[in-house]
Parts: sequence; C-alpha cells; structure tokens
Amino acid sequence: MTRTWNFSPGPAVLPEAVLRRAQAALWDLDGSGIGVLEHSHRGKEFLAVLARAEALVRQLAGVPDAYDVLFLQGGASSQFFMVPMNFLGGATADYCVTGVWSEKAVDEAKRFGAVHVACSSAEGGHTHIPDAAATRWSAAPAYAHFTSNNTIYGTQWTGEPAVPAGVPLVCDASSDIFSRPIDVARYALIYAGAQKNLGPSGVTLVIVKKELVAKGARDLPTMLQYRTFAANQSMYNTPPTFGIYVLSEVLRWIDELGGLPAMAARNRAKADLLYAELDRSPVFKGVVRAEARSQMNVTFRGRSAAEDAAFVAFATARGLSGLAGHRSVGGMRASIYNAMELGGVQALVDAMRAFAAAHA
Repeated sequence: MTRTWNFSPGPAVLPEAVLRRAQAALWDLDGSGIGVLEHSHRGKEFLAVLARAEALVRQLAGVPDAYDVLFLQGGASSQFFMVPMNFLGGATADYCVTGVWSEKAVDEAKRFGAVHVACSSAEGGHTHIPDAAATRWSAAPAYAHFTSNNTIYGTQWTGEPAVPAGVPLVCDASSDIFSRPIDVARYALIYAGAQKNLGPSGVTLVIVKKELVAKGARDLPTMLQYRTFAANQSMYNTPPTFGIYVLSEVLRWIDELGGLPAMAARNRAKADLLYAELDRSPVFKGVVRAEARSQMNVTFRGRSAAEDAAFVAFATARGLSGLAGHRSVGGMRASIYNAMELGGVQALVDAMRAFAAAHA
C-alpha cells in the first residue's frame, strides 16, 4: 500500500516508526501478552508507559522539578476555561489575540473575570504577530496568555511576549509543541492538545508550575482542578491510555532523532523549502508577513478561489491530502508538523511547479 502525504492540520501525520510500534502494541504491549488498549491503567505495564512519557517530556524540554507534567482530556478547548477558572478569580488577565483559538480563549476567560487584550493582529486579518511596541499590558494581570502558533492563519511567535516581571505566562502551544527548544522556566503553564505534534486526539499535555497549582481555586468541581491531577499523577480517573502510549512513542522518536534542536533544524528545512517555492512561484503566494511565517502551518493562495480548488484536486490526485484552507479563510494550507518528512514537502513543491507550468 502506498501512503498518502498527509498535510491535515489535525489530527495529523504521525511518524511511521510510531505507527509500526503502536500496531504491534495493540496486540502485545512490551511483551505482556496483552494489548495496550486492554491494560488496566493501574497495572504495572501502563504505569511504566506513563512514567516513560513523563520522563521524556522532562528530558526533552528540560522541565524543572518545580513543574508538574499532566496528561489530561478535553483538548486545548477545555484549557481555555480551566486556566481562568483556576487562576483568574474575578481579577484581570491579559490576552494576546492572534487568531480564532486565542479569541475563543478570551471568550471563556470572560466568564471568570475581566480580560484585557494586550495586543491583537485582527486589524491585519491575523497575518502578523504584534510587536512589543503595539502591546499594552494591564496594571497587574493575574496572568498573560498567548497562542504560540496559529493553525488557521499560519503565523507563529518566534519567542515569548515580553510580559512584565512576575506576571505568570500561559501558553497554548497545541500546534508547535516540541517543534523547537523551549525554555519552560519562562512559563507558568503550557498546554497542548496532542493531535498535531505529539500523538492522537484525546490527550492534552499540561506543564504547570507547582506553586501555581497550589494557588488554584478550591471551590471547583474536583475534575476541574489541576491539583486533582497533580496529586494523582494524572490518574484521578481513567486517563486516555492509548493516547498516552502513542505520545510516549512520539517523544521516544523525537529523542532518537536528536531531541528538540534536531526537530527545529528538521522543521526549518521543510519550511524553508516550501516558502522558497511560494516566493518564486508565478501562481502561488504566501498569505502572512514574512517575519511571522509559521514553520508548522503554511498558508497560501493561487490567483482565484477557483484556481485554489483546482490545485487541491490536482494535488489530491497526486497523493497529497489535507491541503484545503480552513473554511473560515479559504485558500490552502500545508501543515508540516514534526512527523511530516522532507520528501512530503518536496512532493508538494513538485506538484505546485507542475500545476503552475500547466496553468501559467
């Protein structure tokens, strides 16, 4: 069987080596004679998987001991309300708005306190990342929140926003988590749905300062407090066991390739190849400003909506899937997360050249 190049924004492509290991583990996990889907989450076999996943998160990202590593459910969308529910308490939080997902996070936060929009890229159609000169922080925010990569629009922060000293920084890193080195110590809380760079849908990684967890609201349902999962090693109830297993294997794959510095180099090479083609193409052009270009989600357009649709059909026939842009913005989008191979990007570039030659 020939595999299709999968440019879906998520659930997204997984490393072939991980798929092979998962295939075997469905039948027999680590020589136990029982498949990973069948094991008790309290049994030693799954506890070993959970320990391996946490150890690799800590190793790859250099997570300090002062942080909890949690594996939750509900996706990043649940974090939109869990963060303010636990830490806002009627105060004001600052949000950097750079796309739909940060807008949704703002809407949820307003249920639990005041929201100050410190900066926004809405005026430019979310085609850039606001700079420090365009950012205004409130007097004493409970925390500051930003979305590091914007899947719909194809923009990405090159670093963290320069929040005032002492303000806890919260990041939705769902679509670029572990795609490059990260200084965890600069953050109070990082969350990410796994289904783009870390594994399948259904598991959410949270890295959070223990002192922040301790300060969280206590008058909440048990399942909505971070302390519940921190105190129970993510196993207050049955966790998404298969998702955690696949996540652990993706982390193992990243480690085998050389860790986050190697991932950054790999992702830079793919993005450079595709953006170079967009910059020279007579038919296709990138959407966002050059300084804000995402290395995870490359958004581009042809000369008309009809031409965009024609190219998506052309690419699909050549074994390239998932290139249609988000329904809210149209155009096209190539999601080139960690697991996308350079060969897949080259196949896309070749298709763009062939299409351009036929439609010049």
